[in-house]
Amino acid sequence: MTVLTRRRFLTIAAAGGAVAACPVSARTPVARWTGRALGAGASMQLVGLGGDAAAEIFAQVEAEILRLEAVFSLYDPQSELSRLNQDGTLAGPSFDFLQVLSLSNRLNVATKGRFDPSIQSLWHAKATGGDLEAAMALVGWHNVHFESSRITVGRGQSLTFNGIAQGYITDKIAALLRGHGLSDVLVDMGEVMGLGNRPDGTPWKLGVAAPDGQILHRVQLSDRALATSATHGTVLAGGPHILDPKGDGGQPVLVSVSAPSAALADGLSTALCLTDETQRVLSQFPKAELILRA
Repeated sequence: MTVLTRRRFLTIAAAGGAVAACPVSARTPVARWTGRALGAGASMQLVGLGGDAAAEIFAQVEAEILRLEAVFSLYDPQSELSRLNQDGTLAGPSFDFLQVLSLSNRLNVATKGRFDPSIQSLWHAKATGGDLEAAMALVGWHNVHFESSRITVGRGQSLTFNGIAQGYITDKIAALLRGHGLSDVLVDMGEVMGLGNRPDGTPWKLGVAAPDGQILHRVQLSDRALATSATHGTVLAGGPHILDPKGDGGQPVLVSVSAPSAALADGLSTALCLTDETQRVLSQFPKAELILRA
């Protein structure tokens, strides 16, 4: 079986690719945190904060990550997503689940079906050597129905939010930090949100990297998010891990998108790997920007 890992396509402080590369004034404390979110490495920098105050906020961040993993994790059998996939229905879904479903629906419509979280059955079949034809027959967002009180999926369907949930968690952590009055923050929960500036007063600097680590493009962020996806960032049974719900997909492609919301940037970077209609899709999200397509 193929070992699956999430490739990272963004490097912090692109000149060196390391968090520590950010210059810090001796009078400007910077608190740093590293951990995991949805199975991927995560990190944070909080400018102007240190000591016990930072430790208290980091504890709240870790609690929020655990809360959101209990919504979106595919590996926790008790998460909302796992229970929906197991039972085909979920009563009383959380606000967070409904928010991601709503944005997923917008992306599905905007991309004419290319963004489709019901791809999970096909993804699982490819990973485990299952029946691809049978799994493909289960893909179809039109069979997913949701309202505030209940979510249902088609018989045998499974959903995945791997193309959007990490961005959503990034947004939620950024909002938590804003609530503490922090205005200069870099949050990386699989996708990156830069609020305000670095300790030296300049925008946060990142590099968009190819799967082999080569820096392809350098970006500055201030009060915006950046997400990058690549179809062949992880090899899944000899093919791309971003699967096309309308077929096998085309040539390997890497797409980087900036937006005010990390969830939107995440979803768009995933979706635009699967369509050539980049400008038409982006025209429906006027505050989003294509940074790189390679």
